[in-house]
Amino acid sequence: MHVTTPLIIDTDPGVDDAFALALAAASPEVELIGVTTVFGNVSLENTTRNALRLLTLLGRDDVPVGVGAARPLVHPHPHLSSAHGSDGLSGFAHTLPEPTRDVDGRDAVTLLRELLEQADRPVTIVPIGPLTNIALLLAAHPHLKPKIGRLVVMGGGVTGGNVTATAEFNVWSDPEAARRVLVEEDVPTTLVPMDLTRRCAVSAEWLDALAKTSEVAKTLVGLTPDYLATYRKFLGWDGMAVHDAVAVAEAVRPGILTATAFPVDVDCAFGPNRGALVVDQRLEVDAPKTLGITLDADLDGLRAFLFDRLGALGVRQ
Repeated sequence: MHVTTPLIIDTDPGVDDAFALALAAASPEVELIGVTTVFGNVSLENTTRNALRLLTLLGRDDVPVGVGAARPLVHPHPHLSSAHGSDGLSGFAHTLPEPTRDVDGRDAVTLLRELLEQADRPVTIVPIGPLTNIALLLAAHPHLKPKIGRLVVMGGGVTGGNVTATAEFNVWSDPEAARRVLVEEDVPTTLVPMDLTRRCAVSAEWLDALAKTSEVAKTLVGLTPDYLATYRKFLGWDGMAVHDAVAVAEAVRPGILTATAFPVDVDCAFGPNRGALVVDQRLEVDAPKTLGITLDADLDGLRAFLFDRLGALGVRQ
């Protein structure tokens, strides 16, 4: 009997979050048992609505959606991302089917707690937005840490950022939460930084080909125009990063990305480096804690994996 890995995605949809949710839905290795929402790319109201609509598109209205944090742990959030358009999905959220159900009656932390308590095997959690919900979970329920098989976190930049010169958006959105999760807590964690996810970007041609595989894939690709326009400038070629889907790929197929262990910290000071991931790459350093950071992968193989899984969505409907 094939044993699947229970999977929870903590998300702020977001175009690349949409591809990440679709990848989880398309992957038989994992059982998507819950989705929790957080502020980030757009407001919490929009990220939650987007999550519900995306799960309806994917035929996964059975997955409970818990509403999470609307703001960071400590300090107000400066502003939301503009890369994903006004509604988080390039202005095309209205093209998704209306959800047939509402959010779960449990808030994100309560839903996470109960899913972990009920699980009969270790659960993988994939946070692909600000880490506020996960920090709150670990602070409120430290006894549940053994139930977490692994955190696979999309966030941080080793060599620079995308919202400031040094900070990546997810970590910068709530540095105090990121520091708690990545530095202070003892939970098996793999960090998927933008250094790698940017290298895994897919071309407009890749997207066009994917759109031809099924109506579901066509709808997903239809959410990309604003995001694609942003990344044309950022990358310098006609393509876009699918940051969050890369993290889910690692959760679905552990080892598809190559990780190296480094000591890390998160800059929480109020200055030009606030939200920066501080990585000590001196491998000879004897540190009390290190974090597995994915810095390499078979890029063509990864893109092929994403294409094959996302292209099969219509078949699975």
